[in-house]
Amino acid sequence: MLCNKDIPVSKVEEEKLLTCRQQVPTKTNITNLFHDLKKYHSVKSADCQKETLSDVPSKHLSSIAVLKQQSIMSSFATAAVVLCLDVGFSMSNSPPGAEQPFVQAKKLVEAFVQRQVFSESKDELAVVLFGSDRTRNSLATDGQYQNIFVMRNLMLPDIELLEEIQNLVQPESQQADILDALVVCMDLLQNEICGKKYEKLHIAMFTDLCSSFNSDQLDVIIANLKKGGISLQIFLPFALDADDHAGHRGDAAESRGPQHSWKGLTQQQKDGLALVKKMMTSLDEDGLEEIYTFSESLEKLTLFKKIERKPMAWPCQLTIGSSLSIRIVGYKAVTEEKVKKTWSMVEAQTLRKDDVRKETVYCLNDDNETEIQKDNTIQGYRYGSDIVPFSKVDQEQMKYKADGKCFSVLGFTKESQVLRHQFMGNQVIKVFAPKDDEHAAVALSALIHSLNEMEMVAIVRYVYDRRCNPQVGAAFPFIKDKYECLIYVQLPYMEDLRLFSFTSLENNRKYTPSGEQLAAVDSLIESMMLVVDKDEEREDIFKVSKIPNPQFQRLFQCLHHRALNPTAPLPSMEQSLRTALDKPQEVTASCLGSLQQVQRCFPLQEAALKKEQKTAQDIFGASKEEPDVKKPHLEAGGDFNISELSEGSVTAVGSVDPVRDFRIIIRQKSLPFNNACNQLINRIDQLLGTKGTQYYIKSIACLQAFREESIKQLEIAMRQSVASAISVPRNLPSQNDDKKLDASIKAEMAVFQSNSKRNCLEHVYQYLMTVPPTSVEAERAFSAADVLCTKMRSHLDDRTLDTLCFLCSYYRN
Repeated sequence: MLCNKDIPVSKVEEEKLLTCRQQVPTKTNITNLFHDLKKYHSVKSADCQKETLSDVPSKHLSSIAVLKQQSIMSSFATAAVVLCLDVGFSMSNSPPGAEQPFVQAKKLVEAFVQRQVFSESKDELAVVLFGSDRTRNSLATDGQYQNIFVMRNLMLPDIELLEEIQNLVQPESQQADILDALVVCMDLLQNEICGKKYEKLHIAMFTDLCSSFNSDQLDVIIANLKKGGISLQIFLPFALDADDHAGHRGDAAESRGPQHSWKGLTQQQKDGLALVKKMMTSLDEDGLEEIYTFSESLEKLTLFKKIERKPMAWPCQLTIGSSLSIRIVGYKAVTEEKVKKTWSMVEAQTLRKDDVRKETVYCLNDDNETEIQKDNTIQGYRYGSDIVPFSKVDQEQMKYKADGKCFSVLGFTKESQVLRHQFMGNQVIKVFAPKDDEHAAVALSALIHSLNEMEMVAIVRYVYDRRCNPQVGAAFPFIKDKYECLIYVQLPYMEDLRLFSFTSLENNRKYTPSGEQLAAVDSLIESMMLVVDKDEEREDIFKVSKIPNPQFQRLFQCLHHRALNPTAPLPSMEQSLRTALDKPQEVTASCLGSLQQVQRCFPLQEAALKKEQKTAQDIFGASKEEPDVKKPHLEAGGDFNISELSEGSVTAVGSVDPVRDFRIIIRQKSLPFNNACNQLINRIDQLLGTKGTQYYIKSIACLQAFREESIKQLEIAMRQSVASAISVPRNLPSQNDDKKLDASIKAEMAVFQSNSKRNCLEHVYQYLMTVPPTSVEAERAFSAADVLCTKMRSHLDDRTLDTLCFLCSYYRN
């Protein structure tokens, strides 16, 4: 039974694994097996070639298959890949309006390398250039293997390799034998892999076949490729059948890349194409399938490769009741993919990581920002205006204490009772039996088949380890031709459910759909189905498993661009990624007729705007004829805020909230405006002198408040200057007038209190008009008018009310 479908195992090994399920090796057999393995599976250091297992006794074949698969699971299969790029002068030739073959090949190499870099692949890469003006390889002696340059030996790909390919790989003026370049690549692999183990050896050649070659040693080269287990791929700027379609140079007909007209292949290219066909068919019967064109390959390599993750085994016991337990091993089948941050922050000037130091300081929330030690702090949560402390001791006491790993069956239920919308969590776990436990495999298989036959699922309690909270989930039976397992999905607790009740849509007959409308919507839904039935099997049109994560694709694209172009702006999203996220063309075409039917059944009508309902305030409103002096005086643009009553007296701009302090000082006028501005300027200087993003943000807020309040003060000063320029000078009352006024006030107050006739207010009203509108007396009068308005409105007219309010205020003060 295979534990993971992603692990590469050949068909022969699968057959051996399936036939040896009942032949688990004992401890004695394993000891003998290692002895035979050491004898027959040794590695000779002289030529670094592995012995085959053909001479191993047949009684150990099944055990070898088991151990071999376990070794595969222990580490990812690594490969040694050599990228052989033609940089000769012919690669720069292209038909008018067509892209140079060298440019296409270079893009293809860059795309392959960047996929390996960002997928964190363990494969090692080497780069060889042929047709170069330089010569550097281990075979370049006696004038042989010239113009072949080993640019980089086998090592893990990195950003430096991408930079070298972009900056150093350029078209050059020489030509080189393609077979000589292939021999240099084979020699490079042979020398580099000594002492290392690779699952695959591979050479990829990018050429236009315009250079001459000597095919005398072709059979020897093919034999050595087979003997060394080296696979070969050829990438060309034209298709295999290009010589049969004169007038075209480009991809095959099925390729979506552009094809450009030209005069056909040269005789040298035709000879090279025949050589490539012979070599590839000699290596494999289907070798022609390993010949690709530049544009179709570039289209497939544009998307970044998915990051490979090694599945971690989770051994546990599946328990049913108190007396039945089965050994199991769980693997994450589906989980949330997260980017592993492989880059670090450096100092902007020196570009060194060591120059970036993180310093954390804990300060009290007071004006002095008193610094304290971290040991003197404690975690707390706000409850209204109070802060409730929550220490580590409290955390430990309130934390749920699990007993450890758990996968216990709580009960069984019909599969139809577990609904799809109840699935939750961020992972799906596949549960297998251990490979070395036959009894567990038989017991788990019986449980899986029983659940499948009865169409039931197991409700289980799942705990990853003692540090985690328990979960409740469903274990579904999953049976395939080559393996079987349980699939665990988390289910919600009662408090995880959010039940919403909505009013019925059928109560209003006006909106009840007709039969034709229902049929149109049903047809639209059917036409937009992303799953179709083909040959009695359901097939996905929009295969989400084949679509790369757009977030990762965009992130890797930006990282790659920024690494190679530090000062250039970020590029736009790749068109290939946009195309992959669009809806399939089949769905667009199939739902077109249904959409038209829906438009006919649900005609759109322009909705008329409803008349706004006017309130009494909108109709009657405040009387515009009412004098402005009766309205309370507020600052320009200001509103009354009840919280201002509890601000208290502020006389200095503090460091905790300098913006608030500055605004309160301006509003309360507790300090002159210039003094408040100077305090704020000093506080801004102090903030800018302290390193930290939060201090920079606070200083920007201070500057904004400084600017806003300065504009307000400027507007007030301008209004006052205009008012003083157009005001008419008035004669203020003399001391004698004050005596007369005092007598009039007393007489008027007596008349008002006795509700008698009022006939002595005229000269008092004239005096009121002489009071400057900005004086303290006028302010008091206006405030008193608001206070007494509701009491006197029914007894006095407006002019008398204004006068009396002023008199009351003046008399009492």
